[in-house]
Amino acid sequence: MNILLWHVHGSWTTAFVQGPHTYLVPVTPDRDADGLGRARTYTWPATVRELTPAQLRDAEVDLVVLQRPHELQLAERWLGGRRPGRDLPAVYLEHNAPDGDVPTTRHPFADRDDLTLVHVTPFNRLFWDCGGTRTVVIEHGIVDPGHRYTGRLPRAAVVVNEPVRRARCTGTDLLPELARAAPLDVFGMRTEGLADHLGLPEERCRSADLPQGELHPAMAERRLYLHPVRWTSLGLALLEAMHLGMPVVALATTEVVEAVPPDAGTLSTRPEVLARAARRYLEEPEAAAEDGARARQAALERYGLKRFLDDWERLLTEVRS
Repeated sequence: MNILLWHVHGSWTTAFVQGPHTYLVPVTPDRDADGLGRARTYTWPATVRELTPAQLRDAEVDLVVLQRPHELQLAERWLGGRRPGRDLPAVYLEHNAPDGDVPTTRHPFADRDDLTLVHVTPFNRLFWDCGGTRTVVIEHGIVDPGHRYTGRLPRAAVVVNEPVRRARCTGTDLLPELARAAPLDVFGMRTEGLADHLGLPEERCRSADLPQGELHPAMAERRLYLHPVRWTSLGLALLEAMHLGMPVVALATTEVVEAVPPDAGTLSTRPEVLARAARRYLEEPEAAAEDGARARQAALERYGLKRFLDDWERLLTEVRS
């Protein structure tokens, strides 16, 4: 099957393209948001092919995976008038939890009879109002990085993109209190200057933007994974940390309460409880390693790559038939 999808979320796409199909990824001359092409910091198989908009016009496409509302019109234009959902089978993949007036947030693709809306967590499906559109949940899958945890550095790893802009959504305002309990290493895009923004000394809050090949070893050296997120979808970095064998200290919000079992870390809506848990892991490295091993086992069972690909294969076969 030839599947057209845009390179939007690198970690998710890395898992998706491990399947048995050919994946057509748009590329533009300046590799902008609508034409990133193949990943440069993730390992993708040769079955992922870059096509320009001109090449897509006559390309053989069996199914379209949409991930952003404007891609519906973009696909029709670049595919020479072929309409996803009408002339070509299509699914819409929703990565995010709703924003705005959450209890009544209407999905942009609500009440559609021409496609299937796929959510990445049961929580997201619960909170989006999708009207009469058929919805399914296919939970995340992770390409297993291996049990690489050493925890040799008595620090907490945090992975978040744009923590200053996203602020309360990602719990950035909670970091000063948590940094007093455990020094933080914050990894992600646009994290530079975070310590100054939070009024913290560099030793208590370091930051760096690393490619995935360097990120996983760096995370695994930290004693614990800290996830202070109030409101986003289930972060793939959290699941990657669990696969690495890291214990988790996280706010008990969104899908996290389902993803992290009680014996794999500490979940709470009280930051002071998270601070105590972080301090305990710094003081008890053996307990951290034991909880991290249980976190890895839980992640392998629920978010393993085979289950993820099998779920997608069933849906894609059904939608195309």
